[in-house]
Amino acid sequence: MTSPYRVCFVCTRNICRSPIAAAVFRARLTEAGLDTLVEVDSAGTGGWHEGDGVDPRAAAVLEAHGYDSAHTARRFRASWFAHLDLVIALDAGHLRDLRRLAPTPADAAKVRLLRAYDPAVPPSGDLDVADPYYGDLAGFEECLESVEAASEGLLSTVRTAVEEAA
Repeated sequence: MTSPYRVCFVCTRNICRSPIAAAVFRARLTEAGLDTLVEVDSAGTGGWHEGDGVDPRAAAVLEAHGYDSAHTARRFRASWFAHLDLVIALDAGHLRDLRRLAPTPADAAKVRLLRAYDPAVPPSGDLDVADPYYGDLAGFEECLESVEAASEGLLSTVRTAVEEAA
């Protein structure tokens, strides 16, 4: 058997946006029957919350929509690029930070913005998933909606990569 395709979602603190994205994408993979072929992880560009669980507001929104909220925050490491196939940044700042951290140009090319996979967002549109951390529960709902809207496009891309590797 070939090794699994590996995707890592990255935000700032790894307690809001990236765990939400990872939970949603895991659910999409399960629905598509790809959960045994694709590994999903998440991390933050900073380590302020390493070891913490998901933000309680993110957990509430995930659970209200039927997603798993189990999570432990970690910081993204440059050494991870070697075993990842795709690194999904949640905003342009993360994209920039991750590409700078990438050891090689090939690793930098693995970094993409999540909302680039949302067909409703025009190419010149805002590709950032808004950070809900400093707001109320409505911001977490909006974050979830942005993530869900991009997940089908991302799933299609990952499915194609998995099929080509098989």
